[in-house]
Amino acid sequence: MSIKLLWPHTRWPDDHEIERQAAGSEVDCIFVRNPGEVTDEQWAMADALISTLDPLAAEDTDKIENCRIFVTPKVGFDNLDLKKYGALGIPLCHVPDYGTQDVADHAMGLLLGLLKGINRYDNRLRQDPKDHWQPMDHPLALRLSVAKIGIVGLGRIGTAMTLRCKAFGMDVTFYDPYKSNGSDLALGIRRSETLEELFAESDIVSLHVPLNKETRDMINADLLSHAKPGLVLINAARGEVVDIDALHDAMKAGKIGGAGLDVLPEEPANLSKPLISAWHEGQEWIRDRLLITPHSAFYTPQSLYDMRTKGITVALKYLNTGRLENCVNDEFLVNPR
Repeated sequence: MSIKLLWPHTRWPDDHEIERQAAGSEVDCIFVRNPGEVTDEQWAMADALISTLDPLAAEDTDKIENCRIFVTPKVGFDNLDLKKYGALGIPLCHVPDYGTQDVADHAMGLLLGLLKGINRYDNRLRQDPKDHWQPMDHPLALRLSVAKIGIVGLGRIGTAMTLRCKAFGMDVTFYDPYKSNGSDLALGIRRSETLEELFAESDIVSLHVPLNKETRDMINADLLSHAKPGLVLINAARGEVVDIDALHDAMKAGKIGGAGLDVLPEEPANLSKPLISAWHEGQEWIRDRLLITPHSAFYTPQSLYDMRTKGITVALKYLNTGRLENCVNDEFLVNPR
């Protein structure tokens, strides 16, 4: 009997040939538009679930009697009930490597856009190409080779960002209490023992942490009060890591010089938030100091292909060999199926 992979919440509106080819001809791929349309027979026969969303309420988990693994084909898993699937004996795995390079590239792009004034110059020239031909009209300008950048979170993407910053000659310090001693020596960077110290010494801070109880609103008013005046904040991690109202106040007070945000606490952007409203209206005090992109740091055609295929690899490796990769609910996993 062939292995059956079930996508209970189909994200891509095409023929799914990418997934079928990645799975191989011996694997039965089942695609359903949303969980409400999955039949009881499809739930029961699935050897693995692949979904970016949690497709089953707790009272319905008895439907997946044959399921041995659940893979979410993305980095974040804060929207999934790890305990629920762990108690069922189902490993829940993610795909942490599909967009590593792309997110680091995007964070670097936000940094360059702000420090080199690319968007500012373009916006002003579009308004008046003659009178705004002013090459020194950029308050955030800073030579990168003398800039000090703080990296918060030295995981895959934080490390990739570190290497990019070092290539530009930047002085890199990181904060990550979970990295073992010697991580700084391996990369030729410095470790900061506290976030307050990192913010006080850095010209730029780039965030690369997951969302959890520890990191939610980690960038708050108290921490921002320790920032070096004019600091530029980059967030291509998770929106809820930053207290958006505290960032508004710090930017309006001039404590924070600029911010590049690919993620927001509420998406799409909530125009009732003071920071988002000021940006949307083009208020003079914030003009060209805030760059926002639509949670798009991960996107390239190459990363999209990886997103659609790497989860299949994780599922099939476990089903065929018992080798488990990228499991995020191992602390809750009881009697794996």
